[in-house]
Amino acid sequence: MNEQGNPGDFGTRPSPLLSLVPLLALTTLLFISIRIFGSDALNGSSQIVLLASTGVCTLIAMLCCRTPWKTIETGITRNVTGIAPALFILLLIGALSGSWMVSGVVPTLIYYGMKIIPPSVFLASTCAICAVVSVITGSSWTTVATIGVALLGIGQAQGYSDAWIAGAIISGAYFGDKVSPLSDTTVLASSVTGTPLFSHIRYMLVTTVPSVTIALVMFLVAGFMHSSGEAEQMNDYTMRLADVFNISPWLLLVPAVTGLLIARKTPATITLFIAAVMAGIFALIFQPHILAAIAGEASTGAEGQFKGLLVSFFGDTNIETGSMALDELVATGGMGGMMNTLWLILCAMSFGGAMTASGMLASIISTVIRFMRSRVGVVGSTVVSGLFFNLATGDQYMSILLTGNMFKGIYLDKGYETRLLSRTIEDAVTVTSPLIPWNTCGMTQGAVLGVSAFVYLPYCFFNIISPLMTLAVAALGFKIVRREPYSAAEDAGNARDW
Repeated sequence: MNEQGNPGDFGTRPSPLLSLVPLLALTTLLFISIRIFGSDALNGSSQIVLLASTGVCTLIAMLCCRTPWKTIETGITRNVTGIAPALFILLLIGALSGSWMVSGVVPTLIYYGMKIIPPSVFLASTCAICAVVSVITGSSWTTVATIGVALLGIGQAQGYSDAWIAGAIISGAYFGDKVSPLSDTTVLASSVTGTPLFSHIRYMLVTTVPSVTIALVMFLVAGFMHSSGEAEQMNDYTMRLADVFNISPWLLLVPAVTGLLIARKTPATITLFIAAVMAGIFALIFQPHILAAIAGEASTGAEGQFKGLLVSFFGDTNIETGSMALDELVATGGMGGMMNTLWLILCAMSFGGAMTASGMLASIISTVIRFMRSRVGVVGSTVVSGLFFNLATGDQYMSILLTGNMFKGIYLDKGYETRLLSRTIEDAVTVTSPLIPWNTCGMTQGAVLGVSAFVYLPYCFFNIISPLMTLAVAALGFKIVRREPYSAAEDAGNARDW
């Protein structure tokens, strides 16, 4: 049990009360940071708070429990080393998001999606459109801040209340944030639990598909009870996309091949690399004028297009469409846009490593595990802890990391697959973060849409149903296998067989 903290690894085992001090320090400092910086807290202040909390944990461990510094250092190093593959995947996701946008893949999907879905069923259409865009981009924040804002204006013109529209937007956006292989939270939840990415995504469908189906039915019923108006703004957006990008069905080959690779269980790194390279080739074929614009006036011809392509992989791209909302949608950050997330993960893993090596995490777990005597108790304790961390830390990334680190050893010791833990974390943490007004997600979405989380919360059906669905599936035991305790490596191998 070295990863959970063996008494031989440190001096005196800290008490559960003493072990809560670093968590209280983290919660307090995060609350202050978020109050001061708002959604910009992820750009540096949250990372500093994590490092400061790591210092508090280390100081208590060394002074009160006589834990050697070398033990703390080894724990941090082990934690950071364990998520190295995830960091590389995040960089590939950054390159993929940039190349898919510049190549016209994402604009093409949005263009056809807007034309196919009837505007008469606005709420369900809004949820579906946001779900598609979020799956493609892997970002709920980008989806809400761009197409979500546009849909909000359309819904207001049709007479829908802001609460209903925001609920549909957020429900769809966080569906994609949860299941997209491009989503950093999806990668984070799978990596922190040691679960293969696509195994994690496939296993989530057991709870996610029923949850989103119920949500869509509820939005459909609400839509049928309301008369639909004209979707002039949506038509304007599709025309602007067609004016700027070369929209072509051939571009759909890129997501089609990506989907095929995912279905064949190709490793995530290879899949993302191939998808990014394909998008780059299509960008040279279909969008040479956009690549030239990204490169700037100083670069022309083939050299300029190659420069624009490289920038789309690693840097910021800004494409003018004549609409501020669309400009934000098609703007990407490439690999560089992932740096704040990478920094945050490294700092959070440092905090988790210190908590593990000092024995504080094991001390807290020994208290929590008393309530985990059944399958429902195991999943329920994970859900409650994930919600608690979402409320206490005010950030979904840290909540995912803390919950994963706390429960990974417990699931393995009790014979449950790590994919059950990773799915429960997503059901309890990722989708509930925008429902909490002081969470960075809740603050951001409330500010972007101009609707408080307290107002739209009752209408975010998917977000509310997801944690309840994971408890229901746990009670039924569907697709949940319990074996004798085994290693994380064996668990990862078994997860691939599903």
